[in-house]
Amino acid sequence: MSSQRPRRTAVTGIGVIAPNGLRADAYWKSVREGLGALDRITREGCEHLPLKVAGQVEGFDASALIDERFLVQTDRFTHYAMAAAALALHDAGLGGEHGRKDPYAIGVVTAAGSGGGEFGQRELQKLWGQGSKFVGPYQSIAWFYAASTGQISIRHGFKGPCGVVASDEAGGLDSLAHAARAVRRGTGAVVVGAAEAPLAPYSMACQLGYPELSTVEDPARAYRPFTKGACGFVPAEGGAMFVVEDEQRALDRGATVRAFVAGHGATFTGASRWPESREGLAQAIRVALDEADCAPEEVDVVFADALGVPEADRAEALAIADALGAHARRVPVTAPKTGIGRAYCGASVLDTAAAVLAMEHGLVPPTPNVLDICHDLDLVMSRARPAELRTALVLSRGLMGSNAALVVRRGEAAR
Repeated sequence: MSSQRPRRTAVTGIGVIAPNGLRADAYWKSVREGLGALDRITREGCEHLPLKVAGQVEGFDASALIDERFLVQTDRFTHYAMAAAALALHDAGLGGEHGRKDPYAIGVVTAAGSGGGEFGQRELQKLWGQGSKFVGPYQSIAWFYAASTGQISIRHGFKGPCGVVASDEAGGLDSLAHAARAVRRGTGAVVVGAAEAPLAPYSMACQLGYPELSTVEDPARAYRPFTKGACGFVPAEGGAMFVVEDEQRALDRGATVRAFVAGHGATFTGASRWPESREGLAQAIRVALDEADCAPEEVDVVFADALGVPEADRAEALAIADALGAHARRVPVTAPKTGIGRAYCGASVLDTAAAVLAMEHGLVPPTPNVLDICHDLDLVMSRARPAELRTALVLSRGLMGSNAALVVRRGEAAR
């Protein structure tokens, strides 16, 4: 029997492209201050749609961050993912030649729920308006869920284990679990995360079938989970990417361990069956805590899924109580996404980034736009709350029925 201790999955790099910040530090500043970025949708072709409010990424110049040869092949959701990946690699000290020393030691995993709708719409318009000869060859790949994984690995020359989680919102957490398993099985490092761009007219028209979608026109009232006025969620674009790697490998090369991916649990309870999600989410939490060897009372903060649908909010509050017991009334809960919207698969990885940053800074960020709640939760509102944070629990549920929980432990950066 080997006396070697189990490989631990360390987070060494974070890259963020979000409506409230184009780098991790800018994102954290907005999250910490509770600054919202929800606003009227200004994307061309969307003015006549009943969905009026969303979280849009502003000031993002893809051409300044990504080579032209990659831009013409890819959709906006991949632009966000590639930019966030580059930021994460730089943060981890794995950019440039350093990351290419052993390309087979680094893999890429991304999650996607909508794919490249904007690119696909543009090419279909050419097909119907001008004919098949005007459709570009990249139509066959740019819309695909795996496009971000492929383009990140090609751009950086990574040849390790690669994959894609094609799923609903919970897929963001599932991708982190997939990457952590790869590290435990011997992969040196994995670039992992999710980014979405669901605000093109075609993509938005597809979303209008979701009964959980908010059509309220006031940005300050459109997304208020856990309140009596909860009226659904608003979508967002953007996401986050991470570099996760074997802890010893990270220490050997002098990298800073920012956090550990400690445990994950996932269940499925069916599309829009929100009362049933109580049991499924509670079970996912228990599995994640068990894998992390973490007692319920060790959880210092919960980043809630916060759908904004009354029966879904009630189910989540009860699931937290079911899984954490008496500790559920004492643990602070937050939902920073109420300030930027739900970026589908990108939402849960943005929450994970916020969780790591919260542990580093000893602050539980507030829940923007929420001033009073109707559930038995210690929801942090108005302003950030100082706290000693060692363990964070991140929750996510998808519109198609997935439930996921991720336990993240504090790394050396905050000690």
